[in-house]
Amino acid sequence: MRLRALLETDALGLRLLGGEDELDRTVRGVMTTDLRDPSRYLSGGELVLTGLAWRRDAADSEPFARILASAGVAGLAAGEAELGAIPDDLVQACLRHRLPLFAVNESVAFATITEHVVRQVSGERAGDLAAVVDRHRRLMTSGPAGGGPEVVLDLLGSDLDLHAWVLSPTGRQIAGAGAPLPAEIGAVLAGEHLSATRTGRRGPHRAVVRGATYSLFPIRNTGRGAAPAARDVRETVLSDWLLAVEADAGDWPAARLDLLQGVTQLIAVERDRRDAARTVRRRLAQEVLELVQTGAAPAEIAARLRVAAPVLLPGLGTAPHWQVVVARVEWGEGGTGAPGIEAGPVAQSLLEEILVDPATSGPDSADRIAVAHTGDEAIALVPLPAVPGPPESEEDEAGPAVDGGGLHADALLSSVRGPLSAGLADDGRLTLGVSAAVHSAEGLRGALEEARHARRVAAARPGRVCAAGHHELASHVLLLPFVPDDVRRAFTARLLDPLRDYDRRHRAELIPTLEAFLDCDGSWTRCASRLHLHVNTLRYRVGRIEQLTGRDLSRLEDKLDFFLALRMS
Repeated sequence: MRLRALLETDALGLRLLGGEDELDRTVRGVMTTDLRDPSRYLSGGELVLTGLAWRRDAADSEPFARILASAGVAGLAAGEAELGAIPDDLVQACLRHRLPLFAVNESVAFATITEHVVRQVSGERAGDLAAVVDRHRRLMTSGPAGGGPEVVLDLLGSDLDLHAWVLSPTGRQIAGAGAPLPAEIGAVLAGEHLSATRTGRRGPHRAVVRGATYSLFPIRNTGRGAAPAARDVRETVLSDWLLAVEADAGDWPAARLDLLQGVTQLIAVERDRRDAARTVRRRLAQEVLELVQTGAAPAEIAARLRVAAPVLLPGLGTAPHWQVVVARVEWGEGGTGAPGIEAGPVAQSLLEEILVDPATSGPDSADRIAVAHTGDEAIALVPLPAVPGPPESEEDEAGPAVDGGGLHADALLSSVRGPLSAGLADDGRLTLGVSAAVHSAEGLRGALEEARHARRVAAARPGRVCAAGHHELASHVLLLPFVPDDVRRAFTARLLDPLRDYDRRHRAELIPTLEAFLDCDGSWTRCASRLHLHVNTLRYRVGRIEQLTGRDLSRLEDKLDFFLALRMS
């Protein structure tokens, strides 16, 4: 029951003294006390009744109100029989702590209020238990057969006044009733859920974001597409959906928790139905991949692509361009691997999610993407509408991350890096490589090798979630990750340590000077202008660099060595 209902019951003789904005608090019980500190007997949600015998002077009101507020009581009702009017110091203390305060008329016994509250709360609990059975029946008959998860979430809102959203493992909203969940909050909730799941804690998980409390329920994929009884949480943690409810389920009765578990099972059935719809796209990708890897004739690959194009891009009149994305999920510290874990299906499901435009919602927004898996590797075949002429910008509103008409590796992971890092924890890695767009079947094999090579470049970088694109393969950046760590350290130390030591002792800024000099292609005037130095001062610093390192910055070879040392440091 609500505090407002007590105030509106004339027989209880309550008069509100403060806390009008808090009258929708739920009362779960009642307690009578005159102890100065009753916190050990409070569990939260009580209406506290007091005759004010604990109050000796005005200074006692502040700690008493603070103790009750910290315990999470619903409100305080003070009797007027002992002191007459309620002291103003208690009124002010309750206002400071946002604690609703009522005055109880001296003609009303505390026993009358206690009996009324107990009777109402007990009746509501019995009614709630009876309603659970009916809600289960309605949920089973109303959703989600054809109506989608929104049907179930609508019932949660109308029957239980619960705001809920179905989220992907990256925090993208798949379904919701009412106002959409902000993308940044969804990402945080997904990260909290993945982190808690990796630690082995059972759901629901509690998370507080921007002052709001959420309960996170895992949605297990238990339908036709699910693997039989996953042996390891890592087989499913990066592919399961979650149900985020804006409420604290910690104090819910068992019946309500059981109802929410039923909701997750219904949504899991819908998840399986949506996964089944991906079967055709996955099969198309698998067929094309096998043709490419076995060296089939371009005409045969082109014929298969002509079949795939209308499925992935319906209504397109011209042949699309194609792009290949390769992803690998690896478990085990130091790349040692985790025996018994099938990483290929995990990478496949995850890549299907990553390639969805993060600005879109709904489970069907990946219809243009076909992903296959072979071994521990997932390979996506992404069609791109052929756009004549150079692109006007690096961003295309039709796709998640576009660079010259195609996907951009870094942008693909920008919005999902946080949640996925939480799910990968300390023993998992996701690496991803993106090819350039190709215009025909002849270029598809090269695109696949290019994407694989880019993924290997990403794998050489530090971090749990890394990506590399085709544009990095025509640069020295391609070579640097494969230089052994001990060689890198020795090379950079030999060239840069003397300069760092000199800068530390003399505050000479030789390293920044060297960087600017190389960035200006050895131009004295441009470098001096950038550093706001006289040219003679610049010449002195460059001379000092050459003296300390034994190198000559007028020679191309020495310039290149310094450039690479700075990049590797």
